[in-house]
Amino acid sequence: MKALQIVKYGALKDSLSINEIEKPSITSNDILVQVKAASLNPIDYKLVEGHLREMIALEFPCTIGFDVSGIVVEKGVDVGNFEVGDEIYARVPQEQMGTVAEYVAINSDVVAKKPTNSSFEEAAGLPLAGLTAIQALERVGLKENDRVLIHAGSGGVGSFAIQYAKAKGAIVYTTTSTKNVDWVKALGADRVIDYKMEDYKTVAKNLDIVFDTLGDEYTNEAFEIIEEGGRVTTIVGPPDQDTAKQMGMTDYELPEQLSKLIEKKSATYKLTWMQPNAKQLKLISKMVEDREIKPVVDLIYAFEDGVDAYEYLATGRAQGKVIISLV
Repeated sequence: MKALQIVKYGALKDSLSINEIEKPSITSNDILVQVKAASLNPIDYKLVEGHLREMIALEFPCTIGFDVSGIVVEKGVDVGNFEVGDEIYARVPQEQMGTVAEYVAINSDVVAKKPTNSSFEEAAGLPLAGLTAIQALERVGLKENDRVLIHAGSGGVGSFAIQYAKAKGAIVYTTTSTKNVDWVKALGADRVIDYKMEDYKTVAKNLDIVFDTLGDEYTNEAFEIIEEGGRVTTIVGPPDQDTAKQMGMTDYELPEQLSKLIEKKSATYKLTWMQPNAKQLKLISKMVEDREIKPVVDLIYAFEDGVDAYEYLATGRAQGKVIISLV
């Protein structure tokens, strides 16, 4: 079978190659999926460029990709929740990375049936972004009438988070660039802040929650705009103590500046290291089927143009998800 593989660390064009490899075998709790579509995520190209080599060790060549939708073509002897022919989607575990391929083996415990009203391409774009948004927002107890700022509303995580927060009854602020303002507003945000024209810190004040998807100075600035006892949830900032333990970091201490900011506002601060979760995928399917969440797809590339797809994703200009189709 064909697969898009990382052959070395470096630039995308030099480090990705379509190769012929053996079809994966399955264990007793796995399903074998004929891939119909795979979604691309920033973690993919960060792996290629070597930015995560200390956290995720790669053995070259290795097939790229974590998000997938497709059809079950074989199941292990202990699999009771899926049948051959089922249409599924998943964010695969790290050890089963490799969804930009004709087939992928997946632990059935992290898989769900895809939304019945979504195409394979739409479904493939939901798992990583959706699970990240849900886990990050629920980790700080998102509830009705919370005033929430979601950074980068036009991205994959941001566009899902806006819709999820609105479905939960929150009041949503978001940031985006001028060309995306109307597009993001259509997702349901109550106040869209054009960061090229406005200082978001003067618009979004006394918030209950800031969802930090940008990191660096944005992580620290979140504490300027939350109310006393507010909550900052991040997917790119320094780990909190609990997440550091989860990531296997021993003797970890919060950066001093961050610790002071948390103490000054009596704030809650959490980093989410997203985990595959079939129960939450089932929730996403229901929300899509109930029209509370609309999958947001920017561009769909053919499999043979997979390197071009990753180069486009790395520009940071995508409105929603970038998909590789194998249909």
